[in-house]
Amino acid sequence: MVQTIARIRKGKNNFEILVDLDEALKVRRGEGDISSAVLTDNIFTNLKSGEHAGKDILEVEFGTSELYGVAEKIIRSGEVVLPTEYINEQSEKKYKQIVDFLVKNAISPEGRPYTPDRIMTVLKEAKVNVKNKSIESQIDEIVSSIQKIIPIKIDTKRIKITVPAQHTGKSYGFLTEFRDEEEWLSNGDLVITVKIPAGMILDFYDKLNSITQGSAIAEELK
Repeated sequence: MVQTIARIRKGKNNFEILVDLDEALKVRRGEGDISSAVLTDNIFTNLKSGEHAGKDILEVEFGTSELYGVAEKIIRSGEVVLPTEYINEQSEKKYKQIVDFLVKNAISPEGRPYTPDRIMTVLKEAKVNVKNKSIESQIDEIVSSIQKIIPIKIDTKRIKITVPAQHTGKSYGFLTEFRDEEEWLSNGDLVITVKIPAGMILDFYDKLNSITQGSAIAEELK
């Protein structure tokens, strides 16, 4: 269990609680158990010195003085402090995901793949800032950064897809992550051209067919 502080400032006062990091992050996403996340029996104005927040001020600022009611508002609307070791661990996980992605999808100008060690070294040399979002949505920016050190490109396939009108709502968000061009037909169908990393083709088709119940028509372009 990793313990940390969740806090929020309202008016002239700070409000702090001790929390379990993993559970607090789940609560922040609307998934966790608030009673498991909170590790203190009180709301504090200064956790380190043990100064409790009075019930009156809690009622004014949060509309309640009940522990879990206030704590949930602090966690969801305030800040859950991320320890340095947690940040480093998450960053390392993202780096490894990027390495795996590039090993499968990136090649040299001569068409040769790069080794995991080489890619990891270049990522760190380029001081790539890995954002907390999907790798696919930031891969162009990452590749642009490491191209300053080694010649590398993503091996991609261009695919033209026609999605029937009844499935465009569910599929649009997924497809626009890879969008190159799009056109809406008069009957409501979506014709969209996407660029997919070669190593993701099978997974892409599986998800597309699942979303559209196999009704989308796909054509690989030159």
